[in-house]
Amino acid sequence: MSVPSFASTSFSLQFTSLFVFFILGGTFCLATHANTTRPPRQLSLNYYAKSCPQLEQLVGSVTSQQFKQSPVSAPATIRLLFHDCFVGGCDASILIVSKGGRKELAEKDAEDNRDLKVEGFETVRKAKELVEKKCPGVVSCADILVIAARDYVHLAGGPYYPVKKGRWDGKISTASRVASNIPRANSTVDQLIKLFNSKGLTTRDLVALSGAHTIGFAHCKNFVARLYSFRGKGQPDPDMDPKLLHALRMYCPNFGGNSDIVAPFDATTPFLFDHAYYGNLQQKMGLLASDQALAIDPRTKPIVLEFAKDNHNFFQAFVAAMDKLSLIKVVRGARHGEKRRDCSMHM
Repeated sequence: MSVPSFASTSFSLQFTSLFVFFILGGTFCLATHANTTRPPRQLSLNYYAKSCPQLEQLVGSVTSQQFKQSPVSAPATIRLLFHDCFVGGCDASILIVSKGGRKELAEKDAEDNRDLKVEGFETVRKAKELVEKKCPGVVSCADILVIAARDYVHLAGGPYYPVKKGRWDGKISTASRVASNIPRANSTVDQLIKLFNSKGLTTRDLVALSGAHTIGFAHCKNFVARLYSFRGKGQPDPDMDPKLLHALRMYCPNFGGNSDIVAPFDATTPFLFDHAYYGNLQQKMGLLASDQALAIDPRTKPIVLEFAKDNHNFFQAFVAAMDKLSLIKVVRGARHGEKRRDCSMHM
């Protein structure tokens, strides 16, 4: 495999079929609560059948246009959903903008959320504006985010699946809740399993959801330690392919360098939602330490091998895991939730 060549333009530095580098930007997250004493309608596939029957078509018109204009919108929005759901639940709290004069920042401004891409937020904002024109005050930002993430999975080549709707938007968004609820680039499998289990997700769900890294990018800071001093030992990670190591070092120096440079999680098909991510892990081509660890630990390695061999099994497991993810601690009813007209501001 030859070492890739790069051109330093803003959105497409290509790397023979092995690699691609990009320059990207930043973003944010939110929280959830329990059911009301008198439970409102439960989540369902046809929740808006009467109140906003054209909802999915409206969101779809935005996601399809955004995907054409900026393909990075897909991984940005999927990641935005993950960060929203893991911090307090799927309640669109990640979308709230911090208010000046307050000591506590909103989730969006937590350190772990500052490199979330603006394209994810823009997708939800544009979709919400369009939906409000047709169905004012009816559809939550939380539901729009879940629908948009599903759309992007499909637009990028992944499975299309129905999503349950009926979430309300959360009333709480605090940056202090983020750090302990978001996986790290260097998380161990023990840490990942414990965190995912705390959200009601299994080890299989963990490996399946990690497959979202078949598209998307990471800044150098998230993997630079693997290139020079893995686990503080002064040597690169032995579980990284030497050609990948060389290519990454060219654009991610140990000190200094361009902090905006990012690399794709999937070096072989970076814009296609497929199972290549798992094959890459088998070849020691995982970008993050937490990715590569999945192909080594005996609890996750068999699942990695299964998905690497069978794209259908990966898609099935991913859809099941996304359904479970989207149901984490959802808010229902006015007692604990709201239906925001502007997703970035509480009512």
